[in-house]
Amino acid sequence: MSDAQVIIIGGGAMGCSLLYHLVKEGWRDVLLLEKNDLTHGSTWHAAGLCTHFAHNAPIQELRATSVRLYRDILPEETGQSCGFHPSGAMRITRNPERMDEFRHVAGLSAFTGYPLDILTPERIVELHPLTQLDGLIGGIYEPDDGHVDPSLATNAMAQIAVQGGGTIKRYCPVRAIRREDSLWVVETEKGTFQAEHVVNAAGTWGFEIGQMMGVNVPSVPVLHQYLVTDKVEAVAERQAQGLPELPIIRDPEESWYVRQERDGLILGPYEREAQVWSPDGVPEEFGADLMPPDLDRVEHIIAAAMARIPALGEGGVKTVINGPITFSPDANPLIGPAHGVENAWLLTGSSMGVMEGGGAGKFLSHWMTHGAPPMDALAVDPRRFGKWADRDYRIAKAVECFGLQFGVHYPHEERPAGRDLRKSPLHDLMIERGAVMGAAYGWERPNWFADAPGAEAEETFRRANWFAPVGQECKAVAERVALADLSVFSKFEVTGPDAQLFVDQLGTNRAPKPGRIGLTHALTPTGGVLAEFSVAALSQTQAYLTSAAAAEEMDFDLLRARARGMDVEIVNRTEDLAVIGLMGPKSRDVLAALTDDDLGLWLSVQEITVAGVPVRALRVSYVGELGWELHVARDHAMALFETLETAGQPYDIGLYGAYAANAMRLEKGYRAWGSDLTTERSPLEAALGYLVRPAGRDFVGRDAMLARQGNAPWDMVLLEIEGGDVDPFHAHSLWQGARSVGVVTSGAYGHRTSKVLALAYLRDASARDGLSVEILGQRRAARIQDCAPYDPDNERMKQ
Repeated sequence: MSDAQVIIIGGGAMGCSLLYHLVKEGWRDVLLLEKNDLTHGSTWHAAGLCTHFAHNAPIQELRATSVRLYRDILPEETGQSCGFHPSGAMRITRNPERMDEFRHVAGLSAFTGYPLDILTPERIVELHPLTQLDGLIGGIYEPDDGHVDPSLATNAMAQIAVQGGGTIKRYCPVRAIRREDSLWVVETEKGTFQAEHVVNAAGTWGFEIGQMMGVNVPSVPVLHQYLVTDKVEAVAERQAQGLPELPIIRDPEESWYVRQERDGLILGPYEREAQVWSPDGVPEEFGADLMPPDLDRVEHIIAAAMARIPALGEGGVKTVINGPITFSPDANPLIGPAHGVENAWLLTGSSMGVMEGGGAGKFLSHWMTHGAPPMDALAVDPRRFGKWADRDYRIAKAVECFGLQFGVHYPHEERPAGRDLRKSPLHDLMIERGAVMGAAYGWERPNWFADAPGAEAEETFRRANWFAPVGQECKAVAERVALADLSVFSKFEVTGPDAQLFVDQLGTNRAPKPGRIGLTHALTPTGGVLAEFSVAALSQTQAYLTSAAAAEEMDFDLLRARARGMDVEIVNRTEDLAVIGLMGPKSRDVLAALTDDDLGLWLSVQEITVAGVPVRALRVSYVGELGWELHVARDHAMALFETLETAGQPYDIGLYGAYAANAMRLEKGYRAWGSDLTTERSPLEAALGYLVRPAGRDFVGRDAMLARQGNAPWDMVLLEIEGGDVDPFHAHSLWQGARSVGVVTSGAYGHRTSKVLALAYLRDASARDGLSVEILGQRRAARIQDCAPYDPDNERMKQ
């Protein structure tokens, strides 16, 4: 018998939000343990900023939910204010690339329903009269933003949760956590407690609690300072005149924010070189404590802020706050299941714990209650980092994220910290041949190939220096033959008497027959796409599954969970095998010169020998050409690649990378997991009905998927977009006249078809004509494609 359904460890904004929302979901045996008092981590010293600005819809919804909770819901429930100030906020810039970023975020927000306004310099000074305009070219305004009292908000959530049946134990530090008889056992100074679920909401202490749970939590405390001024006459005069509170203002180029605090101001600088604090464990005695001020580190940022807002210099420094906040490797929170352990959850790692806490607790409570997240969780799922996210990685990325807190978020950005952690056996060969590498789930993979050694990709929202080389890579694939290093795939082997039954019940499609390849989508209980697997049936008792690199831990957890009660063994082969892509109309000629084995039909799998090397050959292509994926043991990969190169020289064999593959798959209308396929939409809503075989079968999410099809208007379409100097990438609003009717999930220029292409979801499936896509503030006509614009009958792959 357990003491609780769930134990939450940590009484900051995140933990109290989860307690509050689980009680709202109907959970009653919910226990929150706090080592000191509520808010005594980073919550109590937070500046309390709340924003709607975000680069993807799920993060924006976390933030918007927090605003609604603090501003409207909690005051109504408690009868007391949470200290929310609806001041609005703006971001200003002198950087044209930043204006592109602002326009992109504004376009996404038009779709999500949280409109943000692009500002002219004149409008900036109207909204914030204390601002000097020198050099500014524009900005973005967030009218519903504001700031909240973190302690009032956290305690309000705790109050309502306790009234609803939740329990809080203060000054109850956790000493040990273990799994025992399908329950979690948590030892504290005030006794031992058992629960079905345990949640790490420990914030600053998240890493240590993770170690107790047996879970890698890649978060690091980083010291952040802000200063509070004494009275500022210009602010006091506005108050005396009854004028509205000044909006929060951020200058991302100079890396600071300023907000009004009574008759003074708060200035928060983010230095480029962050100061990591206690990355291996917070001191035992640390509680609601601060570090001594260290303003010398940020003196240059303070000077820049005073130049922009001279009134800052009029008020003396009253208080300096210097305390730890936690950063994950990408500055997004860690929300969701922990890898490899049952009923263990993370709700930590947020550098914006108050800003995101209200929404984060609601997000996780929905996931725990309904078995699926309320929105696409890829940006927050803790399993987006694996065991490769070690101490050096988490520190390097935390420093980078802090320094780039206000960095421009480019659509194809590749940040340099924490690289070279996972390398395929072909890595050095790729570098020698001019590969410009990107990172995917810790792996290094070729994005594109440059002619000159040491080339780097331009960071821009517009066509970059890799546009023409990628076009040449696509030409090589279409006209001749080309090789690719595809080793980053996640790879799993399923063996045992129930292997075929397991695959048949895994997702929406039937198990392929032995020797054949199929594609199946595993669903959430609510019918959304949880995973996409390419399934190669090696025999009745053995199947080989591949999936996206970023899904490795998520998919391994999924496969093991779905295998319960079946006589199968599931092994993760991701590190063991390399994958070489051999694609193009001359690919058969190259391969046939190196093997006497039959090369099979389209969508077949065979174990063959190529130049004396055992190879698992999958005749499948994500780029729409005749080709093979050659799966080979790591030790043989380099020799096989070089042999294929030599055999391909008569055909002027080329190379292609991830950018070319993305462009070519869009010409075929192929969906990509993680962008086009997410838990938010079902395969039917993604227009993948030809891969759905529900008749006479039962699988998780089946009935929910079918019910959604009868009620939901969502429909995925492939669009050709009017040309321009900016190619679509993701999160662009789709319009029909003045009505926002959908959103782009991925896009690129198709070099084989000379078309600008994008996949998009219509939220009104009847909106078929008169469409346009807004890209960086420009509306461009869009036309739905009735079929794939490249080889719609798959004749090239069947050759």
